[in-house]
Amino acid sequence: MRGRTLSAGTALAVFAGMTVTLATQPATASPSTATTAVTRPIAAAAAALAAPDISVTNVQAHLTQFNTIATSNGGNRRAGSAGYTASLTYVKTRLQAAGYTVSEQYCSSCRYPSNNLIAEWPGGPADQVVMFGAHLDGVSAGPGINDNATGSSTLLENALVLASRNPTMTKRVRFAWWTDEEQGLNGSRFYVNSLSTTQRGYIKGYYNFDMVGSTNGGYFINRVSSTTAAPLKAYWDSLGLQPEENVEGQGRSDDYYFQQAGIPTSGYAAGASARKTSSQAAKWGGTANAAYDPCYHRSCDTTANVSATVLNRAADGVAYALWQLAVSGGTPSCTGGQVVANGGFESGSTPWTASSGVITNASGQPARTGSYKAWLNGYGSTRTESLSQSVSLPAGCATYTLSFWLHIDTAETTSSTAYDRLTVQAGSTTLATYSNLNAATGYVQRTLNVAAFAGQAVTLRFTGTEDSSLQTTFVIDDVTLQAS
Repeated sequence: MRGRTLSAGTALAVFAGMTVTLATQPATASPSTATTAVTRPIAAAAAALAAPDISVTNVQAHLTQFNTIATSNGGNRRAGSAGYTASLTYVKTRLQAAGYTVSEQYCSSCRYPSNNLIAEWPGGPADQVVMFGAHLDGVSAGPGINDNATGSSTLLENALVLASRNPTMTKRVRFAWWTDEEQGLNGSRFYVNSLSTTQRGYIKGYYNFDMVGSTNGGYFINRVSSTTAAPLKAYWDSLGLQPEENVEGQGRSDDYYFQQAGIPTSGYAAGASARKTSSQAAKWGGTANAAYDPCYHRSCDTTANVSATVLNRAADGVAYALWQLAVSGGTPSCTGGQVVANGGFESGSTPWTASSGVITNASGQPARTGSYKAWLNGYGSTRTESLSQSVSLPAGCATYTLSFWLHIDTAETTSSTAYDRLTVQAGSTTLATYSNLNAATGYVQRTLNVAAFAGQAVTLRFTGTEDSSLQTTFVIDDVTLQAS
């Protein structure tokens, strides 16, 4: 990752300046020239498989090669240097052997004129492109292994595994290794400026991977709440990592000029010289108030400066996103519909599990619709009551919305203290908490996003807790969970 934000300049647009090398057509990577996590042969016309587990050992082997290249070429892989050229040759040779269409693009306007490397897998519609990129260059101070051989190696191994699996593609996958990033994102800027408006429109998403193995790392996603980020976030959410926005990296890596050109972007990062907070250390481990990467832009940025755990989670997340976005069958069809049964409680308690008397047609509190509702608490004494139902969320849908109508009635007089609470959970995850402070006349509709549980069976649970005095009543009706 570059060390400072530079203003956007104007780069020379020379798309015709690419020199294209068409590989011969082996359908899978040759074991003698590419190491992959797949050992069994896969037929060229095989149906799409589940996203593969990317071997972190293989990714680390690429890191070792980049470290050796730096050692043999003055200790670095700076753009335009012999170390950079050897790094590009290493990646290019393996991609060609795996069956990629490989091209080099000479960046004449770069501070250190040198080549971008572009590799495209020959499958999927040419006007529907998903692009994955990482900068291949490092700084002159050291071998640049976390910054950014980790991103480069993660993409290289994913590319080789894709070739070895050779699934049916729904989109075209294009990989890029950028030059001169450390001098101001010059290689990627040159590439974006070389594209016509039509060619830019073909790129449906660009995903950037810069420093994805920091030893004191965090789990950061560029534009974490965007639709483009969704598959990256979904994978890390499935590991319980609670990823955060990549604030430190904004405008400092190769996604920037894609974003400026109106192309949707996202990507993973594990952090650079910024310091890990106490709350981040509590949820991710590591050392609070210490840099995510203690060797950022230093000579100690070697293979010893990489967390295998962080690297592995990034590599597998790339594979998950690639399969979801571009492989036939990678995203299951959305069956959609309503997954909560008897959400209005008119059919008795089935299939709900509830504390005694919670599902009721008692006249003390009206139902929103029909005669029945779920009435939790309201005793004015210490008491806990619950309501739950196990549901299965289909995979592959765009939205997952839990909705319910809630009426809160209270005798509490405070305007600042939550004495009595209603907690809404999916499994062990708390989705929302309401209290006597949310009391209102009549029912209020509450909606919660439960997309993180797509494809899973979870228990929806409402738990009401009341303290020793002054009642608070939580009345729930018309519960739905709609997938679409």
